[in-house]
Amino acid sequence: MTGMYQHSIDSKGRLFIPARLREELGDHFYITLSMQNHCLWAFSLENWSKFNERISAQPISEQIRMRPLFSNAQTGDLDGQGRVLLNKSLREKRGLDKYVTVVGAGERVEIWDTEVFTAIDEQEAAPENIAAVFKELGI
Repeated sequence: MTGMYQHSIDSKGRLFIPARLREELGDHFYITLSMQNHCLWAFSLENWSKFNERISAQPISEQIRMRPLFSNAQTGDLDGQGRVLLNKSLREKRGLDKYVTVVGAGERVEIWDTEVFTAIDEQEAAPENIAAVFKELGI
């Protein structure tokens, strides 16, 4: 999944999911906490299943550490206007109030507080950082 989109969460906690990402996520998907502050992750059913399989293959001590991702997960069901209701608990835990940036990130979608993402994106998109990532990956 790719792309970066600016949106807002409405007063009822609903977020519009861009059409390009809706195609890949499907009408039903999973949303959960991410490893980063101010960010949620969304997975298609297929990618959630793959993610769950990778976790299940870990020793039980590692599986237990992933409990917050599963206990805080919610299903994302799109309404007729392409919006998903983000539960209040998830929004509060990641500080998502009004303005968000929805980012395609390979196997998942990331939902970021816009102000936080803007600062992170400036650092991550800097040419020297991109070059360092390519070098680390051997590209």
